[in-house]
Amino acid sequence: MNLQAVVRTVKSSGARTSPAPSAWRTGAGRFGLAVCLALGAGVALAAEQARAPITAESMWELKRLASPAVSPDGQHAVVAVTSNDRRKDTTQTQLWLFDTRSGESRPLTGSDTSSSNPVWSPDGSRILFQSRRGDDSVAQLYVIALAGGEAQRITSVPTGVGNAAWFPDGRQIAFVSRVWTDLDSWDDQDKRMKERRESKVSARAWDRAPIRYWSTWLDDREAHIFRVAAEGGDPVAITRGRGVKLMGEGSFDISPDGREIALTVDTDDTGVAGNADIFVLDVDGTGPARNITAANPASDMSPSYSPDGRWLAYSRQQERGFYGDRQRLVLRDRRDGSEKVITETFDRSVSSPRWVGDGRSAVVAVDDAGTVRLHRIEIPSGRITAITGSTSFGSPSVSRDGRTLVALNESFVQPPTLVRVDPRSGAATPLSRFNDALLARMDLGSYESVTYTGANGDPIQMWVNYPPGFDRSRKYPLFLLIHGGPHNGITDGFHWRWNAQVFSGWGYVTAWHNFHGSSGFGNAFTDSINPDQADLPYQDTIAAAEWFKAQPWIDGDRLAAGGGSYGGYLTSIVLGREHPFKALIAHAAVFNWFTQVAADYGASRGRFGEFWEHPERFQANSPHFGAGNFNTPTLVIHGEQDFRVPVNHGIELFNILQNRGVRSRLVYYPDENHWVLKQNNSIRWYEEVQKWLAEFIGKPS
Repeated sequence: MNLQAVVRTVKSSGARTSPAPSAWRTGAGRFGLAVCLALGAGVALAAEQARAPITAESMWELKRLASPAVSPDGQHAVVAVTSNDRRKDTTQTQLWLFDTRSGESRPLTGSDTSSSNPVWSPDGSRILFQSRRGDDSVAQLYVIALAGGEAQRITSVPTGVGNAAWFPDGRQIAFVSRVWTDLDSWDDQDKRMKERRESKVSARAWDRAPIRYWSTWLDDREAHIFRVAAEGGDPVAITRGRGVKLMGEGSFDISPDGREIALTVDTDDTGVAGNADIFVLDVDGTGPARNITAANPASDMSPSYSPDGRWLAYSRQQERGFYGDRQRLVLRDRRDGSEKVITETFDRSVSSPRWVGDGRSAVVAVDDAGTVRLHRIEIPSGRITAITGSTSFGSPSVSRDGRTLVALNESFVQPPTLVRVDPRSGAATPLSRFNDALLARMDLGSYESVTYTGANGDPIQMWVNYPPGFDRSRKYPLFLLIHGGPHNGITDGFHWRWNAQVFSGWGYVTAWHNFHGSSGFGNAFTDSINPDQADLPYQDTIAAAEWFKAQPWIDGDRLAAGGGSYGGYLTSIVLGREHPFKALIAHAAVFNWFTQVAADYGASRGRFGEFWEHPERFQANSPHFGAGNFNTPTLVIHGEQDFRVPVNHGIELFNILQNRGVRSRLVYYPDENHWVLKQNNSIRWYEEVQKWLAEFIGKPS
């Protein structure tokens, strides 16, 4: 295989990146070596076969890997691997076991049922996981021995289980279940579940918000932690009846001595001003739950005990109501209750540390200037060192002695791959090979990072993906992608829903720009677009288009742009203002700021006030007030089950375009939410986008 097609080059890392470690400077070379090793014999096979660009159909044939878990001794890793069946329009997830030295692997669970979320027992002899098998109506906990054999079901909880963890002694398991607190027995829980399911009355009622979340209507249950013997039995409540409940499905951790649990709790009792705090309580139920972060008005999340039990780490935000605020890693000394923010001078978000066994360091994955990098944090000094450089490494898992580090490695041209990472040099050795043969048959384009000047004269980092066989002597049409969030930077990764290589495979130069508001470039940059979220990103988008028009290999008369969620919002802003694009695509677009109060978070109090308090600001930032300027052909896509951006936005946008006589098309999915997740629906989504681009910016030769 021609490595030119798979190895990213970097023209400029941008002025906002952290100091370049040696791993960053040499990462592209290591990645090239890793690709060679991973593809192995498939490379030679590809040389004999005609390769074709990746398509939506072939993309869905690729296996998808979830977060890995390494065994305590570092000898094995287990990862959930999902396959898709287009004919049945279903997915199936298996657990696979890997030898971290040889790379040899075998399926741990069968292909006839889905299994997920593996967790190693403290002694490394068993693996806990979630599955729905046999007569299970909801997910239950199962345990399988490392040596193999049949999995043993541990729970029969009628309300289902999630987010499980072993107690340090390996004799008990903690898990989360959403239960009705007015019912005492599991039999009563089961009875109510059946009554709700079989009732001929469809009405629901609420006395306080929130009423729904993403794609789910909420009921009157609460998330609580329970414990059960590792061999099964009757679960016992830990948090129920103690004045706390988990926030959402909740994050929690168990102290190394098994006596204390730390958990994330929403202390807001109004339903409109959420505030996450860290509570600790004794497992045996003898003492009250204690809020250890009450002094911080913003969110505190993701508690994690150090292996020696001295420290409790958690992430802290300082700006209430700003989800993109930098997460600072805090160490709480459990001996005297003193606290220290150990990442105060590190202008990146840090959370969920993976402790090394001696408790003197931890590994974290950090969104850093368009790339997810692994970093080592020394405890308690807070000294941070980058482990990896180019291409993204996420979902780290560390053995007890810290010598074995596994992670998922990905890039724009490589789907997530299980790798072993040298904790010192950052060198990555591929372990999984599920996608090698298929990738060897794909003609993937190259890509690079560039920097251009955006709003306020600031440098803006942008990823540029080139079509296979890119020829700089030719002129190509451009598809500029606008990411969502807005406070989620686009990183060097294999993005399944808006896959730049699929678009480039059609013959377009495809780009993602990390405009003002994106994460990974410092807190000030992320917060720079609040409360006026339109102007700076709009200027960055127009500047990106101008940068491309200045390139000799871009046809400046054939530019298109589009995005989803906030990306759809910014696309709608562009629609009502001056721009150079011949066509636009708005997916799940926030189109009307005044009706966005119907969103799943619509009752929440705004950080900068409400529309009845500041109607002029809402009008200035709401795309629908630009309707008088709408004249660009626009493809509108929306899902009925989208509660984050309700479907009325897509219908409003389409109707106004139709009213103005603007060429437009509405693609409606009755069974999709904020994202198009089903295989056949996704393939249709790509087909609609391809046809729209071909109609207005031409079908590349």
